[in-house]
Amino acid sequence: AHDAKFPLEKVRKDGVEAVLEANGANRKQQLKGKNKKKKDRKKRIIGVLGCMAERLKEDMFRDGTADLIVGPDAFRDLPRLITTLSPASLSSASASASDETVERAVNVQLSLDETYADITPVRANPGDVSAFVSVMRGCNNMCSYCVVPFTRGRERSRELDSIVAEARHLYETVAVKEICLLGQNVNSYHDRSEGAKAARPAPEGLVKERDFGYRTSNEGFTNMFKLRGGAGYYFADLVEAVSDISPELRVRFTSPHPKDYPPELLTLMAERPNVCNQLHMPAQSGSSTALERMRRGYTREAYMQLIDDVRSTIPDVAISSDFISGFCGETEEEHRDTLSLMEHVAYDQAYMFAYSMRGRTHAHRTMEDDVPEDVKMRRLNEVINVFRTKVQERNEAMEVGRIRLVLVEGESKRSRPGQRAFSGRTDQNKRIVFPIDGVEERDDLVGRCWSEEEIAPMLQQANGWSDEISPSVKVPLRPGDYAAVLVTEARGHTLKGQALWRSSIQGFNALSFAANEMEERIPQSMLS
Repeated sequence: AHDAKFPLEKVRKDGVEAVLEANGANRKQQLKGKNKKKKDRKKRIIGVLGCMAERLKEDMFRDGTADLIVGPDAFRDLPRLITTLSPASLSSASASASDETVERAVNVQLSLDETYADITPVRANPGDVSAFVSVMRGCNNMCSYCVVPFTRGRERSRELDSIVAEARHLYETVAVKEICLLGQNVNSYHDRSEGAKAARPAPEGLVKERDFGYRTSNEGFTNMFKLRGGAGYYFADLVEAVSDISPELRVRFTSPHPKDYPPELLTLMAERPNVCNQLHMPAQSGSSTALERMRRGYTREAYMQLIDDVRSTIPDVAISSDFISGFCGETEEEHRDTLSLMEHVAYDQAYMFAYSMRGRTHAHRTMEDDVPEDVKMRRLNEVINVFRTKVQERNEAMEVGRIRLVLVEGESKRSRPGQRAFSGRTDQNKRIVFPIDGVEERDDLVGRCWSEEEIAPMLQQANGWSDEISPSVKVPLRPGDYAAVLVTEARGHTLKGQALWRSSIQGFNALSFAANEMEERIPQSMLS
């Protein structure tokens, strides 16, 4: 990402081209090939940006695959670094660009305060109906297996007001309908700016200011980083402020840590219809002993208590997770604990990986990667199989026959002439595909369905579904609209359905009694 007010085209002049890559690990050989193309008369500067750049910088300089290495906190330095690489061609219109770069440049210095809060991001897909808004950077958790604290630095949060201003601009000016608050450990957000501390001060008389403000999910969770707490805004304050922008703006967040789900955050989610009923709760393992080696700060029992608390507070919540198979020293018993946790929770989505040692981590310094590769893969396949079985069972039991509020994202990838279909996501972040009676308008596909304005009075008068409900006029349905969609089929974690009416968050919530009605209760006039 770069500042929209300083596009990189400004440094592409006088025969100099900057090629900036965000994923150095997957592009090393491609970049090496590009650097060897002598027939290209342009002087080509190969730059690698991001957290992987810092870790791979020595290898890439040695292999000749990069001229420019920039860490995640040094993006503001790009114009100077590029100028340094070829000062003559950037400063003199008469200078000729040579085939070889004159030097190499690097800045991988991590920052304690850089958040890019004043940077206007360039959106890769301006027409998308959802957008990420970065709220904090870095991580203080120091999990054994994770390199992020060493490549992205310590946690630091943007000021709440700047986040709300960016989200408001996206909703009111760009027509974004869903904001996803983004951070490496997003729910540990803490705005400690002077304005935040003045607005949310710690009570007088405390022995330690840090005794105020911060709470873990329950007593079974601990913090390796002890300097949490104090005056200022916390994550629940941020979610409340962003959701206040409009009751028709959906709010999500990722990626959180299980320790930072205090009761006030869960209560807020239950009370706000526009804060999505979906939580990512990365367990990593179902074994307390493995979790201790991972330095996750909780036991299996504490995590399961949190799951129970979440589902009692937000009954219709969808829960996703991360799992690592074959971490250092993992036994068959610990692996079975992970399988049993997955069976107990029945996750709605999961991201599952075999363990791969990362340099500079606590595990790299103190542990041995001693689980054979074939055992890792066998355990991973067992984890995947349990997830697939449980998610199918859960979706058939919890989704099929339900009416879900769906944010229409656009035409389905499998849509084709004669069988047009839209896709979108439910409040629970489940992808759903549904056919539409579509027409082309200015190269955009527009669907047709019934309207909430006509359906709502009929449902309220009948106090539910009845054969007397017979709408007469269909209205346009476009990407960015909300639709009430009947779920008709579940295939893994993807759903299929049928659009019933164009809706809104407030209108759908007002008709929430209808969301639990089964398919056989819906009159055929609605399904035609």
